[in-house]
Amino acid sequence: MLQAAALKLDTYLPRSPRKNRYFRLVEDNYEQLEWVWDQKYQQKYGYWRPYVTAVIYKFLDCGDPHLGFARVKCDDCKHEYILPFSCKRRHFCPSCHQKRVLEFGEHLHEEVLQDVPHRQWVFSLPKRLRPYFMYDRKLLAKLSRCAWNVLADYLKAGVTRNDPIPGCVIAVQTFGEFLNFNPHLHIIATDGCFCPDGSFMTGITPDAADLEAAFAVEVFDLLKKEGKISRIIINNMNNWEHSGFNVYCGQPVSAWDDAGIERLSQYIVRAPISQERMLYMPVQESPDGTAKVVYGGKTSRVNETFTALDWLARLVTHIPNKGEQMVRYYGYYSNKSRGIRKKDALIDTTENPSPGSVNTATTIVKSDLARKKFRKNWARLIQKIYFVDPLLCPKCGGGMRIISFIEDDATIKKILMHLDRWLPQTHDPPQVEADRITIHIHPHRSYEWWEAIKYVSGNEYSDDTIVQSPYEDEYSQLDPCEYNFTD
Repeated sequence: MLQAAALKLDTYLPRSPRKNRYFRLVEDNYEQLEWVWDQKYQQKYGYWRPYVTAVIYKFLDCGDPHLGFARVKCDDCKHEYILPFSCKRRHFCPSCHQKRVLEFGEHLHEEVLQDVPHRQWVFSLPKRLRPYFMYDRKLLAKLSRCAWNVLADYLKAGVTRNDPIPGCVIAVQTFGEFLNFNPHLHIIATDGCFCPDGSFMTGITPDAADLEAAFAVEVFDLLKKEGKISRIIINNMNNWEHSGFNVYCGQPVSAWDDAGIERLSQYIVRAPISQERMLYMPVQESPDGTAKVVYGGKTSRVNETFTALDWLARLVTHIPNKGEQMVRYYGYYSNKSRGIRKKDALIDTTENPSPGSVNTATTIVKSDLARKKFRKNWARLIQKIYFVDPLLCPKCGGGMRIISFIEDDATIKKILMHLDRWLPQTHDPPQVEADRITIHIHPHRSYEWWEAIKYVSGNEYSDDTIVQSPYEDEYSQLDPCEYNFTD
């Protein structure tokens, strides 16, 4: 590893997630959000997904040393600090997602993309069709296939070789500037096609407008096949002056622009939110006693104010389901194609070793090993994010290393108590707008008397006042056809 002094890196201080305003926003409001979801947000965003609760709980435990940590120790002066485990929740924990972003950028640059020119493409949908993809997230994977079908045909038509093969990496993003649900596709595509012999031919200068009509046909066919829309809706939208479908094509990124390719790779999987553009005002600081979020637009430079519940409700709609893939590889960059090339290279190297070399079979699978190394090398990722070296001793400037991982509850408590950091985390119950059940106790009658009565008349306690929530699970969603949409 390069010397920290040469890189001019500062020493690392483990973060304190509980001190930032985003953590306070979630902690203060997530229970109330789940409590009022059925009444306030179900019609607009669908049923509450149980997996969202699991993600929030994991986030609230992110960086909590009471749940385990690593011990990092200096070999020279014996200085030591503890590094709490992270939650690794994507699209919700800003810190953990940023590490994924950097990791993905390196993986794409070093493992997937070839040294050829690339372009960024963006495929967007009209507002009228977006709710179908919110209520049925399985459609997002099929949306990627729609874009690939259109783009692959277009790129193949732009070269003169036989059997051309383009390559694409397609990332699904569901958020707009102010966290509105806006499903769209960010694509890194080769600026041309590969030939069967492995050579590359650059295509013609593309015109993004040429793809909009074909993309609309693919999406209409998908939604009609899935039973989401009818031929009447398709005919109606085809008569619009502006279809709402949009395709954008960026400038080419040259084969030798490594930094540009890595930045673009990071951009297509960026987090839904930016903490720098978010200001949280808790109840105690809000003039009207309602917690609020002021969020600044990235491109519009306009600030919008939301209630904390409204903003958090928008945010949780962008949490992917468990196991949901948000990035897909097609054509020359598909998992199958890359696997075949690696296998062929391994066979070729094994059968025809270079003169004077040793068996290089282990080096052929270096990329697989590198991928695992990316996940473990947290120190390098922290350097790229914060420009600090977590393995630089703040006392003597020597090198530090991880000496153990502490996961046993009794050992965790013993060490934290020794460091005077043992503090079980608790918080107040959520504030609710009003009690859903009101019980009036007559001063001359005992509580046991009221308990013995199942129903009472008037405005007093009755089982009829209990609101029964509908059955819900991760896959039950409201039908978007029941609502009116404005474009």
